[in-house]
Amino acid sequence: MDIGTLVTRAGRRYADRVAVDGLLSEDRRTFAELADRVTRTASGLLALGLRPGDRVLDLQSNSTAYLETDLAVRAAGLVRVALNYRLHPTDWQRIATDSAARGLIYHEQFADDVEAVRQQTEHVIVVGDGPETSLEQLIDGATAGVLPPRDPDDLCGLHYSSGTTGHPKGAQRTHRNWFASVVNMTQDVLGGPPGPDDCYVHAGPVTHTSGLFVLPFLVAGARQIVLPGWDPETFLEAVAERGATHTALVPTMVSRLLSAGATRDDLAGLRMLGYAGAPMPPEQMRRAHDELTPHLVQYYGLVEAIPPVTVLDAADHQRGLSSDPDLLTSAGRPALGVELAVVDEDGRRVAPGEVGEVITRGDHVMAGYYNAGERADLSKAVVDGWLHTGDLGRLSEDGHLWLVDRKGDMIISGGYNIYPREVEDVIAEVQGVNEVAVVGVTDPDWGQRVVALVTTRQGARVTEDQVRDHCSGRLAAYKKPKEVRIVEELPLNSTGKIAKKVLRGQLEGEPR
Repeated sequence: MDIGTLVTRAGRRYADRVAVDGLLSEDRRTFAELADRVTRTASGLLALGLRPGDRVLDLQSNSTAYLETDLAVRAAGLVRVALNYRLHPTDWQRIATDSAARGLIYHEQFADDVEAVRQQTEHVIVVGDGPETSLEQLIDGATAGVLPPRDPDDLCGLHYSSGTTGHPKGAQRTHRNWFASVVNMTQDVLGGPPGPDDCYVHAGPVTHTSGLFVLPFLVAGARQIVLPGWDPETFLEAVAERGATHTALVPTMVSRLLSAGATRDDLAGLRMLGYAGAPMPPEQMRRAHDELTPHLVQYYGLVEAIPPVTVLDAADHQRGLSSDPDLLTSAGRPALGVELAVVDEDGRRVAPGEVGEVITRGDHVMAGYYNAGERADLSKAVVDGWLHTGDLGRLSEDGHLWLVDRKGDMIISGGYNIYPREVEDVIAEVQGVNEVAVVGVTDPDWGQRVVALVTTRQGARVTEDQVRDHCSGRLAAYKKPKEVRIVEELPLNSTGKIAKKVLRGQLEGEPR
């Protein structure tokens, strides 16, 4: 099933129901209105000269328009490349170059920062006011009609991980991948199809985990509320006064709700509070259950394997809190259409309880990395249909997965992936820096916080403020180190490399 067909079907079935409910009345769309605008936008993009398979960059923050362009690009047979607005403009440029994008849709608020990307693309649409054709002009000039169905294995998205390692990695997602996510999300995360009175509130970025709920609620004829950004007060209002019943947050946002004094009474209307993107410490999980809602659901996935891969459902949370605390540190069991295994270095399955690399197979697994044939480091990610995730984990007899560590050193802070090498390369540009190591340390609010340890060249004077200031000009805000330390030396392993495991152990052992 392709995305365009899902949109038009919902438009016919639930024509007069409210599909998308923005904060302003002009942002409200019925299902019929949404389907018409999506179809017109898709037709308008093709009329510009874009061809099925062309990559189109989309740079917006949360809005009703963002949901429309998200659906329209994919319905047109184009390949959507979402640009995370939290990234630095240099990241956008690298992604635009790597994807060979021919189109760009951007919101007027990013006009000043997107200039370099604008010059790299042939066809540009602005949401709001700008020098190019606006989205509303595109829709007004387009012809309504039924878009031809797409092959389920056609690419519809090129999804870059949160930041890059210096060389962007774009996971190729198909219509089949997204439909698998709809089925797995509906069955295992939501616990069944949403009803006509259910409503999902997009409190986090649609580019991130929240976007996974757009299609499940669309195909079920249920309402969605789009918040422009994360704000505990506005979120609580959406639940109490706008009838929101479902949402998904990253643990940092849950922490902010607890700090804001939110109560079970405030969230009485919620039937599900999902969380993902980073582990939630058991103590925070207990507080969230006791003070916010008993309807907690965790899900795990990857850019390369569209979530959910595993799900720790509400029953698991209840069992963990009442009698099996170890279960609270689990990532859950495989979703409906997911195969999962843990293997050793030779690809052999290990016994239950033993640690190995997590691999997964199913319709949720990407079609491979874009340009993988030109890069040896990308060509072996999927072998015989199995995605090698790079995560280390162990499986129990009953199929619960525990994630033990990253095979690499990636940091997850506030739900965003941060590659230490990228931060290290930026810090290394500071005059006088000799060596630098960036590691993630457990943090009660962010899941992990970025810590940079720096040694200086002999006779050089480098301050912590210098390092921070340099990072501010080169990195997205969430990638910048929350702590910088100038140290005499860094520990080395037997091969002469910086021993990051030792560093993490030292930092984790420090009193808070």
